[in-house]
Amino acid sequence: MSKFNRFLAALSLLSLTLLGGMACTKKESTTESEQVLSNALTADSNGLSVARATIKTVHGNIVFKFYPTKAPNTVNRIVELIKSGFYDGLTFHRVVPNFVAQGGDPTGTGTGGSGKKLKAEFNDIQHIRGTVAMARASEPDSADSQFYLALTTLPHLDGNYTVFGQVVEGLELLDKIKVGDKMLSVVVEDK
Repeated sequence: MSKFNRFLAALSLLSLTLLGGMACTKKESTTESEQVLSNALTADSNGLSVARATIKTVHGNIVFKFYPTKAPNTVNRIVELIKSGFYDGLTFHRVVPNFVAQGGDPTGTGTGGSGKKLKAEFNDIQHIRGTVAMARASEPDSADSQFYLALTTLPHLDGNYTVFGQVVEGLELLDKIKVGDKMLSVVVEDK
């Protein structure tokens, strides 16, 4: 075998090794992403997910867990939106004291969304302080990306909106949210 042919063989082997390494790296990140989604869709004995979502605000962090068995399609979609960075920089466009703080509209007007409607997953979870649920228009299947945080107990909303989470840290920050406050970032963590 000539030196040139050995050089080509070595170069080919090196290229295959590098490409194989890149493929493994891609697979690992996909596996990690799949694990976070799996943990968001896996409930503990309280019905809450292993994974947590953190809304970073100027007031501090609001952390919530998901209800994967009560609203699996909604949880899946919200995790997708969070992981894509959809909520980063969006505002709380609607805040009604002793009612809700609502965000997730890229237009900031209350009429925008991601462009993908969700089928309602109404459930038996009661609206208590810190409940996280999907905002919607009058049509039951009109929820998209907007969600609200319940600022108090709201029994008249029970069974009429898709509840998909519960605040587990930062409950005291809910009353500090004002119209126009930004969600600096929203992340899903595997904890």
